Amino acid sequence: MKNATLRQLKVFETVARHLSFSRAAEELHLTQPAVSTQVKKLEEHAGLPLFEQLGKKIYLTPGGAELLHYSRTIIQQFQEAEDAMTQFKGITGGKLNVAVISAGDYFFPRLLVEFARSHPGVTLNLSVHNREGLLNQLANNLTDLAIMVRPPLDIDTQNEAFAPHPYVIVAAPDHHLVSQKNIPLSALLNEPFVVREKGSDTWISMEEGLAGNMPKNVVMEIRSTETIKQAVIAGMGISFLSAHTISLELQAGSLAVLDVVGFPVMLNWYVVHRRNKRLPPVAQAFHDFLLEEGPILIERLVRYNPKPGKQANELKQIAGQ
Repeated sequence: MKNATLRQLKVFETVARHLSFSRAAEELHLTQPAVSTQVKKLEEHAGLPLFEQLGKKIYLTPGGAELLHYSRTIIQQFQEAEDAMTQFKGITGGKLNVAVISAGDYFFPRLLVEFARSHPGVTLNLSVHNREGLLNQLANNLTDLAIMVRPPLDIDTQNEAFAPHPYVIVAAPDHHLVSQKNIPLSALLNEPFVVREKGSDTWISMEEGLAGNMPKNVVMEIRSTETIKQAVIAGMGISFLSAHTISLELQAGSLAVLDVVGFPVMLNWYVVHRRNKRLPPVAQAFHDFLLEEGPILIERLVRYNPKPGKQANELKQIAGQ
């Protein structure tokens, strides 16, 4: 093992975490053959196979499971060493590692740009994940800060709300409910719904927003918010979505927000980090930036202006609190 590299260990850990070469390649921004090559080289150094394939699925061998434990320890020690060196760099020249839930990728890069304008020389490292992936980032100490809607319950984290996060019911502009006012939730239950996958933040928010009265006619369950929007625009059904993901479609008139009683459902964006993690100065500066400037910047960037006007006024009042 003396000739194994940190890169090979990182690739191996990612494949082991997903139990998938293709998903590991996606996370690492590599081709699948490149991932396979790194794992093969590590197996040559180890002198034994690290994975075995049964049917279409791969599994860790006993040797692979043992190596995974040591790989994670080595990766974490390198990260701690990098964090320690970053302390000497201060904010300028520091590297900001931040991971965000998928609904945040519609505005979060622009928040990073605003931060970088005030802190030249900062290196930005942003990754976007579904809820499962984001929890993995926190659990395995792969990010300094995580931006999410629901902080984890099974990881010891420090969680601070920094901006409101509204959810709405959207439909195609010619949907028969668009012109109606004060639509009761009961009127939605038999409508065709296009939804995010079970376990996602959006799915959990929908369960809460619909007060447990989940739609009876789910026509499609999709992992991509972009695909959901296109399905709704095409008239496949209505959907429960973050208002921060639909501003462009509202401005273009390709989506409409339904006037549903009790909506928008108001949740919060949280900035989250491991409680015992020593944040590098650049991460601490970005954390403080989100708390101080996040609400105003997000409201300006997403330009959410739902119809009818009553919802817009309610949102403006909440955002201004």
